[in-house]
This record gives sequence, structure tokens and C-alpha cells, in this order.
Amino acid sequence: MSPIRQSVCFNPFNRDDITPEQLITAAANIGYKSVEMAPQEHWPLIKDHGLGIAIVIGHASLPDGLNKRENHDRIEDEILVNIDLAVDNGIPSLICFSGNAEGKSSEEGLANCVEGLRRVTAIAEEKGIILSMELLNSHVNHPDYQCDRTAWGVALCRAVGSPSVKLLYDIYHMQIMEGNLTRNITDNLEYISHFHTAGNPGRQDLDDEQEIYYPPIMKAIAATDYNGYVGHEYRPKGDAITSLKHAFFVCNV
Repeated sequence: MSPIRQSVCFNPFNRDDITPEQLITAAANIGYKSVEMAPQEHWPLIKDHGLGIAIVIGHASLPDGLNKRENHDRIEDEILVNIDLAVDNGIPSLICFSGNAEGKSSEEGLANCVEGLRRVTAIAEEKGIILSMELLNSHVNHPDYQCDRTAWGVALCRAVGSPSVKLLYDIYHMQIMEGNLTRNITDNLEYISHFHTAGNPGRQDLDDEQEIYYPPIMKAIAATDYNGYVGHEYRPKGDAITSLKHAFFVCNV
């Protein structure tokens, strides 16, 4: 069984009561392997603490993404710039977004995303960068977001047909949309490059006041050959460092 490589999502924990240096130092001391999605100004500090940067945003924006053909020129330019930035900083993956449907059928939205991603897959493959399409819920947090189910994301990956296009599987979001988490994860793991966690409901701590029981999910992932990261992307209820310690313990299988 491989240990889970855990990562801290910077923004939810970067609060007024904790400095970036305190957060990054605490992450390293706890045993985290990465601090992800931090502003570029903090990347040197992250690396100075011996941590990786698992993933960053690849293009703008979440609601206005790849499912609109008129965005493809812009997104191609943004992704190409960020691929080079990722290579220079040892970042293995970039987050991509389908965007909101805005009346587009599932089939049209998927076809447009495939077309947009194929414009950059050759470079991503050449540079060894994964483009991770994020799965998000469209019921609570991101109404109308198109890539809102595992099957849609897997269909996208298969249609693009590139080893550099995979999924960011957000466990919190997929619990809201479809549940059946362990089976959906293990059946589709070849298409998953990164995970996010949060408690549901509330998108807060991985505690006993929320409905997702994380240890068996982490054990199922650790029992495979998955070598990516699990990033904690939730808003801590109380002290951020205490919360990070608890999340690390829960997922340290």
C-alpha cells in the first residue's frame, strides 16, 4: 500500500490569523508534501521548505471555460504560458475548467472541450504536464457547471485521447452529485490525476459532523498504483493548523 501524498490548498487556509510563512512551515512540519494553488509570489517559500507545488490554475475562468469555442484562442495562449511556467517550477499539473453550460447540451459542451484541449495536448505531452479537468458540483456551489459528473469527465478524457488530459476528482463535489465515491474512483482511476477533499455538507473540516468517511476512500486509493496528490480544499472551522493536522491524520493511511 502506497502512502497518500497530501497537499494543502493555499487559499482556504491563508487567513488573517496566519501568515503564508506560518502556513507553509506548518504544512512541512506536519508532513504534507505540497502546497498547491498558491500565488506565484509564494512559490519560492514553498520550495524553500522542501515542498512541491502539486497543481495550479491553468487558465481563466471557472464559469467561462473550454466549452465555448470563442474562448479557445485565449485559453490556448494561457495554457501554453502556464505549461512553461509549470515546467520551470516543477509543477506537474494545471487545472482546466469546462465552464458553465449556458444552454449547451452535454454533447456540444464535451465536443467543444475536446476541440479546445486538443490544441494544447501535443505541447503538454512534450513537456510532461497533465491538464486536469476539474469535476465540480452544479447543485450547490457552481450552478450550471458542465463537467459535473465522473462519466462526463471520463468521456472527455477518452475523446481527447491524450495521456496529458485527466481529471481533478473533487471528492466533496462528487459526493453531492453522485455519491458511490470509492467505486467511481477505483473504476476510473486511470483518468484521475489529482484529488481534492472537503467535508459535506458545508465544505469544511473532515470531521464527524459531515457525511463523508474518508479513511476507506484513502485506503482504496492507496491500494492502487496512484502516485498523485490528495489536496485539502476546505474552509477550516477553527484554528487552521489544528485543522490541517487533523486532516492529515484522517487521510494518512
